Amino acid sequence: MVALLGKIRKQMNGAMLDTFRYYGSNYGVNYGVALHTLRDMAQEIGIDHSLASFLYLQQVRELRVIALWIADSNAVKSADFDFWAKGIVNSEVAEQAAHALLCKITDIDLLLDKWCSGENSLIAYSAHLAASRSSIVSFDAIQRAVYKTVSSFPDNRLAAQGCVASLASQIPANRAAIQDIIKNLPQSPTAEIIRDEISWRFEY
Repeated sequence: MVALLGKIRKQMNGAMLDTFRYYGSNYGVNYGVALHTLRDMAQEIGIDHSLASFLYLQQVRELRVIALWIADSNAVKSADFDFWAKGIVNSEVAEQAAHALLCKITDIDLLLDKWCSGENSLIAYSAHLAASRSSIVSFDAIQRAVYKTVSSFPDNRLAAQGCVASLASQIPANRAAIQDIIKNLPQSPTAEIIRDEISWRFEY
């Protein structure tokens, strides 16, 4: 970790730090290193789940992101969901968690069921993004998750965008079913965003 922090400090980017502060994405420690640089560092390390679990607990943005890329998706089971959820403190971590790790786990249906039923819209957003990239997620799990998300977060744009991502990934195979889902969603600002976005995707 010390060696890794040394590499990270050399890549410190003040302009990126200002951007993070503007969007309210403050971490405990943040060096503003670009995501592609962090992914390159992770690739040099390779899969190391023990190290990933340790780095993820650190209050350093770069270490947390790298942790997500070196974690072993095969080692992430439903009992571990709470551990990974605690580190999702903003939309950037939510997106990186989905793209780097969660989209590859075998318990993706369980993740949707659990993370879309609570009070944390960030982890619901992350679960939907993960589902949108998963090759094994079931359509039934996505359908349940969309209804749960709309019910849990009736006025939340981020939650809505997550639902749009997971539904849009299923359009080729489940077009008619998705049309029924968006038609039957309860009235709310979140549901309206989903309807508008999915309708637009149907047209193109």
